[in-house]
Amino acid sequence: MPILDPPAPLIALPAQPADVPWPTTKWPTGPVPAGVDAAKLDALLDAAFGPDPDPGFGESHATLVVHGGRLVVERYGPGTDATTPLLSWSMAKSVTHTLVGILVDQGRLDPHAPADVPEWSDPDDPRRDITLHQMLRMVDGLEFNEAYALPDDGGDAAWSHCIDMLFGAGIADPAAYTAARPLAHEPGTVFNYSSGTTNLIARIVGDLIGRGDEARAWMHHHLFAPIGMTSADPTFDESGNFVGSSYLHATARDWARFGLLNLRGGEWDGHRIVSSSWVDDGRTTRSRDDDGGEYGAHWWTVPDGRGRFYAGGFEWQRVACVPTTDLVVVRLGKTPEADYETPRAWFDELIALFDPLA
Repeated sequence: MPILDPPAPLIALPAQPADVPWPTTKWPTGPVPAGVDAAKLDALLDAAFGPDPDPGFGESHATLVVHGGRLVVERYGPGTDATTPLLSWSMAKSVTHTLVGILVDQGRLDPHAPADVPEWSDPDDPRRDITLHQMLRMVDGLEFNEAYALPDDGGDAAWSHCIDMLFGAGIADPAAYTAARPLAHEPGTVFNYSSGTTNLIARIVGDLIGRGDEARAWMHHHLFAPIGMTSADPTFDESGNFVGSSYLHATARDWARFGLLNLRGGEWDGHRIVSSSWVDDGRTTRSRDDDGGEYGAHWWTVPDGRGRFYAGGFEWQRVACVPTTDLVVVRLGKTPEADYETPRAWFDELIALFDPLA
C-alpha cells in the first residue's frame, strides 16, 4: 500500500460565520441553501429513510447536514431520534487523534519521538524506534490483519487480529495484545490500517490522563463538554484504557459537533480546543490503500477537489467535513460490507448537491 510523497496540498478551512451561534447547547437551524435541488434532496433522503428504502442501506439510523454552521437536514430511522446515542465503530479513531493532539498542544506528547511502549524497550527490539506519528498514520509496520469477518467454516478468530483483539484473546487489554505483534515491515514504509495500533495509542494517552473514570472526566473536560458533545460515552477495557479504535457512543447531533470542531480547525466559540496545525496534520493525505482510499493521520481523505476528510467506521458510519462548501455531513447506520457501494454513492451524491464541483 503506497506512501504518497509529497503530501497533497490542503484546502483552507472555513471560519464560523459571524452571525451564526456556535451549537454548544443548541444547534442553530436554517433552510437548505437556495442552490440545492430540493426535489433531488428529498429523493435521496427517501431512498435511505422513506417508506420503501433501498435495501442496500441495510439500516439507516441518522443523517445530518450542517451548512455554514447551521443544521439544515436531519432525518432519523425507526427507533432513533436526536437523543439516541449511536456507536462510532472506527470513527472513534479520529476522536483518539484529537485527544492526542490536545496532549501534544499541552507539551505532554511528542508525536515524532519513539512511542512510549514498554514492551518495545529492549535496545535490540526493532520496534523501539516506531514513532507516535507513524502509528497515527498507520505506517508503524506491525503485523496486524484488520479483517472483519470470520471464515465461513467458523475457524479460529486469530486469523483476524482485529476480531481476536476486540472479541477474543485481546478483549481484556487490546493494547497489550497489539504491543505483542511483531514487525511485518520497516516502520514508515507501508500503510496498514490497524485498530490495534489505535488501541496502543489510546493506552499511551491513558498513561498521561489516567484510566477509567479519571480518563472519562479528562476527556469530557478537555474535549466533549467545551463543544457541547455531552452525550459522548467512551468504552474502557478491563485494564481501564479507552478502546479508542471502536467504542464511543454519541448522538448524531454530537457527532456533527465533532465534525464542526475539525472543520473549524480545532476552534470553538473563541476557544482553542486543539491546534489548527494538528487538524491539518490529520487531514493531510499521505497514504493510499489497495481499494484507492486515501489516509492522513487517523482521518480518511477524499481526492475530489473539495478537501473532504472524514471519520469513518464499520457498517458505514461517517462524519465528513467538506471545506469548499462549509459542510459537515453525518451518516450513521448498519450497512453490510457487501453493500457499502450503496451508501458510498448516495453520500457522494448528497455532498454534490451542496457542492456541485465538476
